[in-house]
Amino acid sequence: MRVIFHVDEEEKWPLALGNVKNMVAYCRQNASAYEIEVVANSQAVLTYRESGHLEAEMQALSQQGAKFAACQNALRALGISQEELSGFVHPVPAGVVELAQKQAQGFAYIKP
Repeated sequence: MRVIFHVDEEEKWPLALGNVKNMVAYCRQNASAYEIEVVANSQAVLTYRESGHLEAEMQALSQQGAKFAACQNALRALGISQEELSGFVHPVPAGVVELAQKQAQGFAYIKP
């Protein structure tokens, strides 16, 4: 299972993380291989700052193989440096490009 989640609103994070958690649990219970990436752009990248209220939940999902990406354009626009991001978050040049590339590679697109 290859899935890319797209989060562009801060208030969508709890729903998105619940979806990721459910997908990881399903794949593990069914011994299915999975690649899951969560791409945040726009205001949603604010949640990636260290000490964010959802950091522990994201960290746990990261340890289970989920990847978290931040749009570099959004980070720049909001004045967030890479040093402010949680250690498990990796920047990508443009969130929309990452989404398109992953879909071209066969990832299913989900926008909670």
